[in-house]
Parts: sequence; C-alpha cells; structure tokens
Amino acid sequence: MQLGDLMNVQVKIINAIIGKDERFPLPTRATDGSAGIDLRACIDAPLTIKAGESVLVGTGLAIYIQNPDYVGLIMPRSGLGHKHGIVLGNLTGVIDADYQGELMVSIWNRSQTAFSLEPGERLAQYVLVPVVQAKFEQVDEFVATERGAGGFGHTGKN
Repeated sequence: MQLGDLMNVQVKIINAIIGKDERFPLPTRATDGSAGIDLRACIDAPLTIKAGESVLVGTGLAIYIQNPDYVGLIMPRSGLGHKHGIVLGNLTGVIDADYQGELMVSIWNRSQTAFSLEPGERLAQYVLVPVVQAKFEQVDEFVATERGAGGFGHTGKN
C-alpha cells in the first residue's frame, strides 16, 4: 500500500438499533483529515456513569482488519475527556487484526460528577495503524549506545 491509499476493512453490524426507530450509522471519518472514525454508544436508553465509575459499552460494530500488519486502536475523544472527565478505562484499546467480535469500549468517569451517555453518542474513536511484526532474538549483551540503560529523566529535566 502507498501512503494515502484506502485499505478495505470489513465491518459487521452487530446491533443496528439505537432507540425506537433510529438506525445505527455506519462508521465514517468526520472530515478527510480525520485520523479515525467515531465509535458510538449502542445503547437503547441513556446510561448514567457515576463519578469514579467504569462501564463497558458496546458499539454495535465488529471490525475485522484481517491483515496482521495493522492494528485498530480505540482512543478517547478529547472533548469528552477535557470537558466531562470521560476517558477510556484502559486508556487505549488494542484491537488485533484477527478479532471479529463486537467492539466494546471501557468508559471511565474520572470527574466528580455523574455523566449521562446518550444512545448513539460518540464515545471514542477508532484508528487503524501499521504494526511491525518483529522476530525477537535473545542476546547476552546489547551493542553499547550513548544512553544505555538511562531511564526516566536521563536526558534532562523535561
């Protein structure tokens, strides 16, 4: 694949109803410059998430990447995190290329107030990224570098 080429990825609707007569929308990018697609809460009624509580919310979608050179990442929505304290319970979700089940989102209310998640509300985003498949080689020693094993704060204050 060349940079800018679109990759075909299979999407299966697991649960298409988000209310009485509304159809669950297919995932799309909001703009041509969007890195990912919005994932929506596939719930049939508002869900109150108490302060400090974590809940698992279905998206109604299964996305099968199929190509092991890619992985799907579930990322938080910055507006929900900044304005309401709603972030991912696991901080980032990793969806392997061979997974075929419903995408579930762990939502954590890190704020001090309850939050009401509405049916069909955008709750996270899904980004498809390349993965390097590595073959690990056990060694007794690494080739020396300037940094070596220097860890946190090793290269300066910032």
